[in-house]
Amino acid sequence: MRDRGTRAVMYSFLTALVVMSLLAANVFYVSVIKKHFRSGTDLNAYADSANTIRQVEKALRGNIYTRNGTIIAEDNRTYNIICILDENRLSREDEIAYVKDKEHTAQELSRILRADKDTILNYLNQDVWQTELGTAGRNLSESTKNEIEALNLPGIEFTDSIQRVYPLGTFASNLIGFAQSDETGSTIGRMGTELYLDTYLKGDDGYRIYQADKNGYILPGMKEETKSAENGNNVYTTLDQEIQEALEETFLMTENTFKATRVWGAVMEIDTGKILGWGQYPSFDPNTLEITDYNNYGAQIPYEPGSTLKSVTWAAAINEGVYDGTAMIDANAYYYNWDNDRNPHRTDYSETKPITNASGARFGTIDYDHGLMYSSNVVAASIQTELITSDKNLEYLKRFGFFQTVKTDGMPEEKGFLNWTWPGDKVSLSYGQGSTVTMLQMLQAYSAIFGDGTMKRPYYVESIRDAYDNNHVLYQAETRVTGEPITEATARQVQEILYRTVNEDDGTAKYYKIPECEIIGKTGTTQVAINGSYMSGYTIASFMSAMPADHPKVLIYYCFEAPYNHDAHYKTEAVQNLLRKTAMRLGYANVQNGDEPVPSAEPEQAAIEVEPETALNDGPMPNLVNHTLSYAGEKLSGLNCSVMVLGGGNTIIDQYPKEGLPLEGGRVFLLTDTNSFVMPDMTGWTRKDVTALWQVTQFGFRLHGEGKVTEQNIPPGTLVSRGTEIIVEFE
Repeated sequence: MRDRGTRAVMYSFLTALVVMSLLAANVFYVSVIKKHFRSGTDLNAYADSANTIRQVEKALRGNIYTRNGTIIAEDNRTYNIICILDENRLSREDEIAYVKDKEHTAQELSRILRADKDTILNYLNQDVWQTELGTAGRNLSESTKNEIEALNLPGIEFTDSIQRVYPLGTFASNLIGFAQSDETGSTIGRMGTELYLDTYLKGDDGYRIYQADKNGYILPGMKEETKSAENGNNVYTTLDQEIQEALEETFLMTENTFKATRVWGAVMEIDTGKILGWGQYPSFDPNTLEITDYNNYGAQIPYEPGSTLKSVTWAAAINEGVYDGTAMIDANAYYYNWDNDRNPHRTDYSETKPITNASGARFGTIDYDHGLMYSSNVVAASIQTELITSDKNLEYLKRFGFFQTVKTDGMPEEKGFLNWTWPGDKVSLSYGQGSTVTMLQMLQAYSAIFGDGTMKRPYYVESIRDAYDNNHVLYQAETRVTGEPITEATARQVQEILYRTVNEDDGTAKYYKIPECEIIGKTGTTQVAINGSYMSGYTIASFMSAMPADHPKVLIYYCFEAPYNHDAHYKTEAVQNLLRKTAMRLGYANVQNGDEPVPSAEPEQAAIEVEPETALNDGPMPNLVNHTLSYAGEKLSGLNCSVMVLGGGNTIIDQYPKEGLPLEGGRVFLLTDTNSFVMPDMTGWTRKDVTALWQVTQFGFRLHGEGKVTEQNIPPGTLVSRGTEIIVEFE
């Protein structure tokens, strides 16, 4: 037993000695002879260059989506070809590391890149270390890169880059903002949502650290350190694509009608605070960044709201139990004096200039309800000083959230300015002048007036989700009640007056009525305040509304600054455009007094035929929404366009182009079903064509590259259902 144990110890000692000797020999061999002991590879190229390389793998920034799943912002990874031409480039064993067969290489690349072979060959025949191939070899899609790599062409390599793109262009751009590459090549949020949620969106870059020779070759078996990139998280907003586009379309209509210098507006769910549309004019395209104003008008530009603020004055009196809408009041002029605390009170006459109605209107003796319907400054001032007090009115304004920040999803915002020093300052606040507010505050306040008396904070970030697992929710928004300034009974009474303001013949908002749905609302007109004085000749016209009238679900607020125009509340086609499309989009069309939607007529035909080759007229595009396909066929007959019907229905839900836009021989899309359509063959389509299809269907599209369509992941003729991701490659 002892001999056997001794032999085992000796065997272990000798084994260890051999291993140590081999390790020492390998160290000597590598250090002195500069040979890799196991493979015999010459290490001079590695040791001499002392080349430890760190490669960064850029993470993709998270996408930003509409509530419909359409991408507002995304990263595109593209690739550029690099051709190594120097035949002295070092290689391993017998591997060729440069473009040796230039004729064959040019032939293959020209086929895949659809470029001229001789042009590529000219690049390859240059006497340089390496070359690119001009525009033909830049911004290639991943599928094109993979196709070239599969050919194993010696000397053909790639560099990659990431570009932040915004497929919908100006879509809510002052709210979404933009991101740009910094000096390291990382994409960083610079404005708006991209900045506010940068830590969620930006992701975490990966890396690879290794030792290589001066030509980039790695010694087999040597240790590498790698870390995979982690892409940024995805942000889902509450913005509705169709409503947002209708809002921005309305901005352009307003600018055209009134020569407006600034326009802003929003659409919001009353019960939740979800912002369905938010925007301004002028805005900018984040793809080109031609920005003239970085301000988000709705949160950063306080303004005097004018008569839309009168609803708060009436609500305060009603809520205090001192209001009788049938009581009579002199609405011609309001003369006032004040006490030692500068609180105004009504008098029969004073040396102070009296408060008058807009344009000097004299309404005579009217009831208090008609004071709001007629938008009387005189009655507003009387309510503030005779039914309640100036201090009580201010108390209610603060209850409604004015003159304080709303704190919506990181928006930079202003509080507005309370001008509360002199008697005239106080009394003018009863009809919305002298002090400033923001649109964001107006939305929050009217959520109580149009709702049940509870006030909700507006918000537009619905959720933040993991890039690799959409079911992993990192943040989920919830409705937040920010106050209860009035009772539900008070809110209902104000709504009844605002119903009459729109729907009775003597109401000031009667020109905003739409056929699809009854609405309630209040107009406003005020001067433009700048640095303590008023801009000569300019006014801000506004309209605050809600629908359906009997039980409001959504509010629409719209403002524009323009040279004074007496017809600002008469020429309402632009705002009606927004109201009508919102009603149709949300299913309120023909919903009145709680009735169910009126069913559409029986189908007349299920197809439409237009002969583009015989058409000579370039437009404009007629309104086809809510009409049948046979009606569309008649209207499009003789027009220069190519028509595509999407869906199996017969009634048109949406159209592209929108009404009034020129056709110019382009494609016309008529949507008849929101859930499915047959995928067309998009080969050769432009990015504009595909974006139009994307916008009208509101399906999930992912676009890569520029130029014309070369590939689509859904074959033509396939019935596509909502939720399917449609990937389109351009070259």
